[in-house]
Amino acid sequence: MHCTRKIKEDLYWVGAEDRRLALFENIYPIPRGIAYNSYLVKDEKNVLVDTVDYSVGRQFLENIKYVLNEEKLDYLIVNHMEPDHCSLIEELIYKYPEMKIICNNQTIRMIKQFYNFDVDSKVQIVKEGQIFKTGKHEFQFMMAPMVHWPEVMVTYDITDKVLFSADAFGSFGALNGNLFNDDIDIKKQWISEARRYYTNIVGKYGQQVQNLLRKASSLEINMICPLHGVIWRNNLEYIIEKYDKWSKYEAEQKGVLIIYSSVYGNTENVVNTLANYLGEKGIKDIEVYDSSNTDVSYLVAESFRYSNIIIAATTYNLGLFPAIENYLTDIRRQNLQDRTVSIIENSTWVPGIVTKEINKILSEMKNIKILEKTYSIKSSAKDFEYENIKNIGDEVLNSL
Repeated sequence: MHCTRKIKEDLYWVGAEDRRLALFENIYPIPRGIAYNSYLVKDEKNVLVDTVDYSVGRQFLENIKYVLNEEKLDYLIVNHMEPDHCSLIEELIYKYPEMKIICNNQTIRMIKQFYNFDVDSKVQIVKEGQIFKTGKHEFQFMMAPMVHWPEVMVTYDITDKVLFSADAFGSFGALNGNLFNDDIDIKKQWISEARRYYTNIVGKYGQQVQNLLRKASSLEINMICPLHGVIWRNNLEYIIEKYDKWSKYEAEQKGVLIIYSSVYGNTENVVNTLANYLGEKGIKDIEVYDSSNTDVSYLVAESFRYSNIIIAATTYNLGLFPAIENYLTDIRRQNLQDRTVSIIENSTWVPGIVTKEINKILSEMKNIKILEKTYSIKSSAKDFEYENIKNIGDEVLNSL
């Protein structure tokens, strides 16, 4: 049975949902599943924009068959060659042998790496700014390398003013019957997963995202069709503004993110006391996470969100607690910058190790301001040490 949606007069969504997959790219938890979007434009020449992951291939092929209604599939535009968007290329070649693949020079190499069919006889190469006509519709191609693979391009339908944006403007989460951004409460239901998707998948490539945003700013766009997540048909400035801020590594809001490790609860007690003090002083936006039971992808996303980060960590095997080390390594890998950081350590054996290790990683990142006040707990905090917690809190308040 088909599961399709008509988006515009000639444009159809032919994607599929996957709620069985536990880890996206076998690393990021997706408790709400994932949407694989694909789009079919019916014209004098019928054009499919990207495919889907093999896991939802049966549904996808049924969708295409239904929309085509015995017509030919003339072209497949490949914006992105990651397997969750290109796994059905070979099946389409078999089912629609006259189909041509529209792609750029970088993409050809990757198609040959994944598949064994005669690629050269099937492809039609396009370049930056080139326009391709299929009848009523005119498609223009713009290269978007490293958003987030080197071969990525985006496709702009000049006729309908639709941007097929590849992985840009995407999100984790399956589409529960509501394909469009105005069908749901974006701020409550969606933006957190869009942020987590961007910061973990694309976050490292801020400059490349800025390059794409500059190109897109010259276009009149009425709709954005990403390969994951909701289709944006209004309020486009909201998600574009988010991408602009994220790709500049600017904090979305002034607030405090506290990330801690605590083996026996003593560091956690200090963190709770500090958070309570900050709240008492009027800070409204405070988030506290235990690094041991929070997947690091959520911690990365929250780090992109907040201006101030407090890291409270225990010594472990004469080094940094592994979950905290993993978190710091990840935000460094994702190129996070321009944040204000406070450090609290807990050491029963050798004080100073945690602070040294955290400083070492942060020093390799751009424009990280480490506040001077630190607090070294020796096993557990005593009542007379409350002044140390206040000093940390007051410095954070001043920095805000």
